[in-house]
Amino acid sequence: MTPVFYDTHAHLTWDNFAGELPAIISRARESGIERIVTIGTDSESSRRAIEIADQFAEVYAVVGWHPGDVMAGPEDIREELRELAAHEKVVAIGETGLDYFRLPSANGGTVTDDEALKVKQANYFRQQLEVAAALGLNVVIHTRGDCFDDTLNILRPFTDRVRTVFHCFVETPSRMRQVLEMGSIVSFTGIVTFKNAGDVRETLAATPPDRLMLETDSPFLAPMPNRGKRCEPAYVRHTAEKVAEVKGLTMEELSAATCATANAFYRFT
Repeated sequence: MTPVFYDTHAHLTWDNFAGELPAIISRARESGIERIVTIGTDSESSRRAIEIADQFAEVYAVVGWHPGDVMAGPEDIREELRELAAHEKVVAIGETGLDYFRLPSANGGTVTDDEALKVKQANYFRQQLEVAAALGLNVVIHTRGDCFDDTLNILRPFTDRVRTVFHCFVETPSRMRQVLEMGSIVSFTGIVTFKNAGDVRETLAATPPDRLMLETDSPFLAPMPNRGKRCEPAYVRHTAEKVAEVKGLTMEELSAATCATANAFYRFT
């Protein structure tokens, strides 16, 4: 029997999947991908994620605001998030967090613009953690740029009530251990298959098999041998093959460990 896997982080709401979702889901099924979690990044995409989850039995939704989209949003998103999260196929809040990778000052803005963005990102992050804590849901974390310490500082007051996954994890083994010490987990993408990603494989090698999940981050980061193409959930199997190799596990062992972790985190019904 072919080992099954989950794609725990995909963006099926993106326009470049429009009109193709039945075929994409079918290819995932054929590749043994039994669960797909599609992630919201703002109000509109979160609602669309729920629609897609309603359409396909194996798809579940995460609702929230990506830090890159916060400047277009209202000051308070908590009431709408609570409404969205009441849907039976919503399994977490996010993706939320901080992103300092492309600050306004790098594109003609000012340092004041940078600070305004950082303040609103932090505010949205806290609001989403508050909603998750109140509803008993876990949270999908995005971090990019020099924001890891700021992310942990915002997260710490919530760690007794909320578990998180740091998705698309590319940090050091030391930072991975910091995440795990907070009761959270990490998730790896097709980056682990890239030839120049030895540092990410080092972190993967140090991560306990029962504290990690697998994802595609579709339509981004297609693993080898499809690097440079549009990514889709079926490709998580290529990532799984590399992860099993790095961890010294059989595909069956990796399937059991990662699916159990995902089931515990997302509490699929």
